[in-house]
Order: sequence, then C-alpha cells, then structure tokens
Amino acid sequence: MSYIGTARIDDDAPLRREGITPTLARRMNAFGNGAISATVICVLAGCMTMFGYGMVHGGPIVMVWGWVAVFAMTLIVGSCLAEVTSVYPTAGAMYHMANRLGGRGWAWTTGWLNLLGLLGAIAGIDYGAATFIGAFASLQWGFEPTPTNVLPIFAGVLVLHALLNSFGVRLVDVLNKISVWWQVFGVLLIVGLLVLAPGERQSVSFVFTHYYNGSGFVLPGLVAALGCGMAMYTFCGYDASAHMAEETTRAQRSVPRGMVHAILWSGVAGFVLIVGLLFAMEDYAGTLNTATGVPPAQIFDDVLGAGVAKALLLVVIVAQLFCGNAEVAATSRMIYAFSRNRALPGWRIWSRADAKNPTAAVWLSVGLALVLTLPVLLSPTAYFAITAINVVGITPSYAIPIYLKLRAGDRFQPGPWNLGRFSKPLGWIAVAYVAVLVVVICLPQTSPITPTTFNYAPITLAAALLFAGITWMTTGRKHYAMPVPVSTAKDSAIAGGMV
Repeated sequence: MSYIGTARIDDDAPLRREGITPTLARRMNAFGNGAISATVICVLAGCMTMFGYGMVHGGPIVMVWGWVAVFAMTLIVGSCLAEVTSVYPTAGAMYHMANRLGGRGWAWTTGWLNLLGLLGAIAGIDYGAATFIGAFASLQWGFEPTPTNVLPIFAGVLVLHALLNSFGVRLVDVLNKISVWWQVFGVLLIVGLLVLAPGERQSVSFVFTHYYNGSGFVLPGLVAALGCGMAMYTFCGYDASAHMAEETTRAQRSVPRGMVHAILWSGVAGFVLIVGLLFAMEDYAGTLNTATGVPPAQIFDDVLGAGVAKALLLVVIVAQLFCGNAEVAATSRMIYAFSRNRALPGWRIWSRADAKNPTAAVWLSVGLALVLTLPVLLSPTAYFAITAINVVGITPSYAIPIYLKLRAGDRFQPGPWNLGRFSKPLGWIAVAYVAVLVVVICLPQTSPITPTTFNYAPITLAAALLFAGITWMTTGRKHYAMPVPVSTAKDSAIAGGMV
C-alpha cells in the first residue's frame, strides 16, 4: 500500500487486474524508479565508451548535434512507451503490453528481442567497464589490456553484480540513488577540472561545427547518420523502470515519470560532458589513436596529468559499475516475468522469488552475458556485435507496444499518466524513428568492409527474429501462457454460468 495524503492506494490492484499474483516487494519510490533508468543510460558509460567512435564518424559537429537530435527523439519514444507502461505496470513490461494489445505471437517476438537486448546490454556495459579498468591498470602498472587479459576482469565484474543483486531490491535501490548523484557530480567534476585547467582550449567553432571523417565513406549525410550511433547506443535501457514496476510504489504514475525524467536529465548531462571534453581536447589525432584505447583517458592525461587522469578514470569506472549493476536488476526481472509465463527453458527455476527477490534469474542473467561475450577472445569486432545485440534487440521492443497501441485505436484506454491529444502523432513519430534507427545501426560502419570491420548488427537482428520464430513454432505456442485479466475471467465465468 502507498498513500496520497490520507488516502490509501492499493499498489497491487493493477497486477491483480492483469491476473498476476504479486510476489515481489515494493520498496522503490518514484525517485528510485527513475534512478535505475538514469543509471542504465549512464552518460559516464555510454559517452565515454563511444567517444572514439563519434570522433571517427563525423567528429564534433555530429557528436554534439547528433546527441541533441537523438535525445529529442528518444524523449518522444520514451514518453510514448511510458504512456503504455502506465496501463500495464508489470515486470514483463514490453512483452506483456504486446500480448494485451496484439496477442501471443507479438508478445513472444517482443519478449525475445527485449531479453536478447538486455543481455547484450549487460555484456556491453560490464565489458566496457572491464576495458576502462584495464586502461586504468595500463596507466598505473603498465597492464596490457588485451581481450585475454580483460576477460577475467569482466567475469569478476559480473560476479560482483550478481552478488549485489542477490541481496534484494532495497540494496539495488540505494545503489541506484547513489549512482544518480555520482553521475551528476562526476560530470560536473570532469568538466569543471577540464575547463579550469591552465592551457589553451578549442574554439567554439571547433566544438560545434568541426567535421572529421575517418570512416572511409564519402557521403557526409551517411557519415553523420552513422555518427549518431554514439547517442543511439547510449540512450538505451530506460525500460529498466518498467521492469521494476512490480517493486515500485504508485507504479502507474511513478514508472512513467521515472522513464521520462531519466531520459531528460541524461540528455542534459551528456550534452555538458561531450561539449566539455571537446573543448579540452588538445590533439585530435593523438586522442583518437591513444595507446590506452580510451580517448577520454588521453584527454584527461593531456590536460590534467597522469595522476588526475587516473582519478577521473576511477570516477568513470565506478559509474560504469553502477550502470551494469542496474542492468542486471532490470534483466533479472525480465527473465523472472518471462519464466513466470513459461517462455524460457527451466522456467520453474528462473521464476522463483526467494525472499521476494528473483535470485535465480539474477545469476542466469550474468551467466548468459558471460557466454555472450566469449567470442571477444577470437575477434575484437565481437564486442561491437554484442553492443549491436543491445540496440537492435531492445529498441524495436520499445516500438512494438507503441505501434500496437496505435493500431488498437480507441480500444486502448490511457492510464493515469498519458500524452492526451499528442498521443497518436507522437506515437507515429516514435515508430518511424525506431525504424530509421534500426536501419542506421544495421548499415556498414566503416569502409572498406572486411572481416574486422564488418557490422554484425543485421545478422544479429535476423538471428534474433529467426530464433523467436522457430521457438514460437516449436515450443512457444504450446507452453507460453499469459495470465487471464480479471475482467475477462469474470466475463468467461458469467458466460459459463448462463449456458
């Protein structure tokens, strides 16, 4: 129960209407719910990890204005998804929405896309954190951050996150709230030190208009579209708020607000961070080709010296660790819900909620993320395939419920949080944008195209859709079972009594 003034609200009523028996503990408030999405988006992870990619694909002008454009479009998509979430605040999130609005087949495809995207996110975030830890070790002790050396660090990070999530949602909630302030002060600290440090700075013209193309492609429009990938990869994971809905008080209002606020504040913080790093950059070529493998680390070293650079790297690493921990929480809830509906092999195990916490699903999340990342030992491009799984899996799963809501027309009854008369036009813009985003992410990223530079995103997407289709035909149709909404169940019972 939660309260508004002296009025008591039954937080579990929306779940019972959906035919779901509440089993998880509601220990997360509105701020905590928004904090998990802000933690997963994590500009100190996404912007830092993809900074070198942006430098190659269009340079400062695309990095800055591409960020602004993608931020605006993400805010639209997030708002439209939040509107549907207000009606269906469940741990299953998008696949549950798809089931209610489109049917079992839509739900099955949406669920597998979302799950594969979430697993790709854990792998991408935690392996990125391991890479930054390797960069720090390189500056501090001369460590060689090869894939073979980084993988054990990555495994250790996964185990850490599994242990933290095994203690329950209360600890996860506290860590996410700390993470939000860590990101805010981390961005302000990094930009403040870079701005106040002695030395020359780049011009306003350089930061906002300089174009650089190291992609191998000739068409500026294509390069700019590819360069927006830096922001597209960062603005993923705000569905974390939706997956935590069954553990959030006043979920029908708190969860939509949490999603939208997380996108809004992440967009502002990311803009400040990108502009600050570009103003401080001393040598473009030297930064891009840094021996650390992390261009922002080179900027820190050039402007502030090795000692401060290492300290700032630690700030970024801690933010990335918060980010990965939050993603494990969101993914485990998705696995728990999907298993609750008998969609995964071994569903009886993964749908357990020991002490009102899906501990088994937590460990399955990190185990699958580890397996997903093992190909980096064979090829460096495997990491980009992993990040591709994140974007091409998770982003379409956002658009499907929005499209189905539009298709339902007046049959869709908005919840307490809604867009009013802007719902339909913004919904179509959101669906169109996601379609464009998927195409851009699936395009070749570098020319000439070789086994090393090949973009595996379209293969990843095709494989995910093929897998969803095959598993639906072979097992899904037989075993996948959604709970019956209470209103439907009552109607059936009445009809049965009348016959």
